[in-house]
Amino acid sequence: MQIFNIEKFISKNITKRETSFFDNDIINNSHTLTQEIEGKSVLVIGGAGTIGSSYIKAILEFNPAIVYVVDINENGLTELVRDVRSNGNFKNTINIITYPIDFDSPVFYKLFKNNNGFDIVANFAAHKHVRSEKDAYSIEAMIENNVLKAKKFLDLLVAYPPKHFFCVSTDKAANPVNLMGASKKLMEEVIMAYSDKFKVTTARFANVAFSNGSLLFGFIERMAKQQPLAAPSDIKRYFVSPKESGQLCMLACILGKTTEIFFPKLAEDDMQTFSSIANNFLAAYNLLPDYCQTENEAKENALLLKDSDTKYPVYYFTSDTDGEKSFEEFFTVNEKLDNDRFINLGVVTDYPKKTMESLSTVLNDIETLFKKESITKDEIIATLKTIIPNFSHINTGKSLDNKM
Repeated sequence: MQIFNIEKFISKNITKRETSFFDNDIINNSHTLTQEIEGKSVLVIGGAGTIGSSYIKAILEFNPAIVYVVDINENGLTELVRDVRSNGNFKNTINIITYPIDFDSPVFYKLFKNNNGFDIVANFAAHKHVRSEKDAYSIEAMIENNVLKAKKFLDLLVAYPPKHFFCVSTDKAANPVNLMGASKKLMEEVIMAYSDKFKVTTARFANVAFSNGSLLFGFIERMAKQQPLAAPSDIKRYFVSPKESGQLCMLACILGKTTEIFFPKLAEDDMQTFSSIANNFLAAYNLLPDYCQTENEAKENALLLKDSDTKYPVYYFTSDTDGEKSFEEFFTVNEKLDNDRFINLGVVTDYPKKTMESLSTVLNDIETLFKKESITKDEIIATLKTIIPNFSHINTGKSLDNKM
């Protein structure tokens, strides 16, 4: 039986690594990882997503006593449990409990307080797509989740401080040009303000290949529904595998010092375009691309597909949507780096953290703005720029909802 194996495809065609990028750093620090994780209680917020679930799998390798997983995606939690309990790599007893609840809800606070806190806490709950650029409603929901709810959670942690606290960021927080990146940059500022209460770390990293909701994940759906593949031809991105994304977050969470930001030490040559990955994806099915000039042509050709065809319709285009940076970066020129501590992990050190008092003005301004019946995208951008002066928004007036 021949099954299309996503992990093998990623290894061969995207990361081009036979083993995890972080295996050596994990081996070199296995004693510390075991010491800090084994027998400990772990809480993972947003653990049903690709990165959160990969983090859970990474941390289970070091035998925590119990892992609590909170996510509003009930179906995702169901698959997480099935995946973990079906995984032959876990030889030890797995104690994992999932809760399909919002981490900003009375029932979550009850859960948290009745457990008297946790040793290790990681927050992956986030709006992560540039797709959230499209209008004021989507942007408000994104900032509410990425920043305001995250702050309420931090306030709760002050009373029950964990030994390790991690909150996921993004490469798009470095010199942000989109509102998702700006919201995550503000999130970084907020979590760092709590670093005198408990240890705080984060990570910026590349696109996670075939993560839930990603363009690459969409290729699987398009093929299953006999629909054309569409992808930008000019956008270059770094990629890590889902497994690597979880390992990176675990390493940052456990090995990082407070206020540190971890990132993968990938080379510029590692970046790829989505269109080149699409061609390799088709090749895995023994298909060649049928290059189309328009979306309509691609859709029409897809309707005519026969099982005997050797070509598959694709539509490749130049990106023209809001907030799309043509390249990726993990740090700014003003940030201090430590590239010597780990083999394949870089670290942003000495983060110039702000106090919660200095951040309260902009957070209050955001909350006041959100109380209005009607707000504009420009108003939100202007408010964010007061705290993120290097936020240079790319505004084309087009969103990803206008694309296949």
